[in-house]
Amino acid sequence: MHTIIITGASDGIGAEIARQLARRQGGGVALVLAARNAAALELVAAQCAASGAQTLVVPTDVSVQAQCVALIDAAVGRFGAIDALVNNAGRSAHALFAEVENLAWYEELMRINLWGSVWCTHAALPYLKQSRGRIVAVSSLAGLVGVPGRTAYSATKFAMGGFFEALRVELKPAGVSVTTAYPGVVATQIRHHGFNAAGGQLGSSSLKEDDAMPVPECAALIIAGMEARQREVVMTAKGKLGRWLKLIAPGLVEKMALAALKDDVKP
Repeated sequence: MHTIIITGASDGIGAEIARQLARRQGGGVALVLAARNAAALELVAAQCAASGAQTLVVPTDVSVQAQCVALIDAAVGRFGAIDALVNNAGRSAHALFAEVENLAWYEELMRINLWGSVWCTHAALPYLKQSRGRIVAVSSLAGLVGVPGRTAYSATKFAMGGFFEALRVELKPAGVSVTTAYPGVVATQIRHHGFNAAGGQLGSSSLKEDDAMPVPECAALIIAGMEARQREVVMTAKGKLGRWLKLIAPGLVEKMALAALKDDVKP
């Protein structure tokens, strides 16, 4: 029995990762599902249980350290071990920096996207060392290339990349793998629920989504990366190209980043 914790598991990528793991491993997996929306978590848990997986729902706000610790304690209390931790919980944002009057939501976004992952990982680490387990951090292409209008979001995702890159080296002697996933635009509602300049909810996406990656494809790539203990999963050809072009032609990459925005939100 493998015990896998997934944060942000109530919908989108996290929920789909849970469903795919349940279908693939059936009774061989115990899924600990965490997010703020308990009712949505219960629905995902029922879908996973229908495929034979054992499940535990733990309503969790990852921006609160005590709740991250409680999540890990609940998982170990129920299943006795942790084999993988998927740090998927996150929130999006779009705002031109000059239009932001109160930076409090920048701090809140950092607590969700960075600190939530750090707190969960720190609490789970002793158990992951025991199992020689796997850690997954779901970042974003905005964590590889800065995108205009996404100063807050990019800051959180760049910070995640640095933290988990350093942690990967630290944990190599312990046999614990760290996989950082860098999705591009995925067909979820995360951008609609992100912060706007005033700290409210955007209600729409600021990015062009014609070629958005289907959620099942994204989830499958993350699972494959976790199982193969890959260092990184960069999901799109444009993302891979942009990463290297940034070193030799940064001006071109900036134009590519600007082109990804809808015309009505460009600076």
